[in-house]
This record gives sequence, structure tokens and C-alpha cells, in this order.
Amino acid sequence: MATQGLPVKLACRVLTVSESGYYARRSRPPSVRSVRHAWLTDLIRRAHFASRGTYGIRRVHAELTLGQGVAVGHQAVELLMRQAGIQGISGRPKFRRVPGVITATDRVERQFHRDNPDELWVTDVTEHPTREGKVYCAVVLDAWSRRVIGWSIDGSPSTALVTNAPIHAASRSSQVRAQSSGAWIFEEM
Repeated sequence: MATQGLPVKLACRVLTVSESGYYARRSRPPSVRSVRHAWLTDLIRRAHFASRGTYGIRRVHAELTLGQGVAVGHQAVELLMRQAGIQGISGRPKFRRVPGVITATDRVERQFHRDNPDELWVTDVTEHPTREGKVYCAVVLDAWSRRVIGWSIDGSPSTALVTNAPIHAASRSSQVRAQSSGAWIFEEM
């Protein structure tokens, strides 16, 4: 209150503190605890920055105790991180739209139910890690039967991987119905 322009005498009376105690506190050097907290806060900021802002209380505590050999308690790290306004990132990564990048349009307007086979095919491309590297699989599903009707597997996510799956599905399907235009429609994702 005194730093905000109020008289010291009035501020001390409101806070029920003696004036001599106020002036003694101002001239006193910082305590050992406050010096340690300032040092620990600096270490916490460095560990948090080194993790690109992802580490929370548990990982920062582990980094300080196990990685740097600093004797500090979990609750002290929690207190200092809260006071400094430092937070980790929790949960799974959240995918955000990138502005200015065109995304695929929803041509079926989320209506996946069909009454007959081969009216709607849906596709997906997945990445599978193996001992020898990654394998990519493109799959075509019939929305009516929910069965795999075509697939393609390749060692790289190429255009051939994506285009071979519907061709494989068309060759296996008993009844191929093209769209009203009579052509395949591929969209870049």
C-alpha cells in the first residue's frame, strides 16, 4: 500500500503493522529461502524452456532431481511453477487448422448410411511402424457393408498408394457404380 502512494503511517495502521517493523523489513537483506526460491525458479524456467514448454510439474521435478541432482521437493516445484506462471502442455496434441490451407470438402455431408452396396466408398491411409521401417496402407471400405473391398500397401506415402486402392476395389467389386459424372473423384488432403 505504501508503494501505491499511500502514507506509510496509514498503511501500517490498516495492516496492523508497526512502522518500525515496516522500515526494518525494507532494509533487511533477502532471506535464505527467498534466495533459494529465486535460484530454483531460474532452474525451473531453464528446464521448462529446454523441453520446449511441454514439461509439467512432474517432469520438471524429475529433471531437477534426477537430471541435475538438485535436492528439491515436488511441492516446492509445484509452488514455484504456479507463482512463476509456468505450465506444461497436457493431453494429446490438438490438431488445428492452418489458415490459408485448403482442406477437403465433405461431399457426403456426414451421411454415411447407404441402402445398397457400392453406393459410397470411403478411404483411409494409415502408417504402420515395423522393424524394417514404416509401411503405409490405403484401404477402401464400402459404407453399406463396412467391409474392406480394396487396399494398397507401399513403403512410402505416394500418389500410387492412394490411387491403387480404389482401382483394386473396382476390380474386386461385383457391381461398380461410378458417380453421376462417370469419373473417379480424388481430393488432395
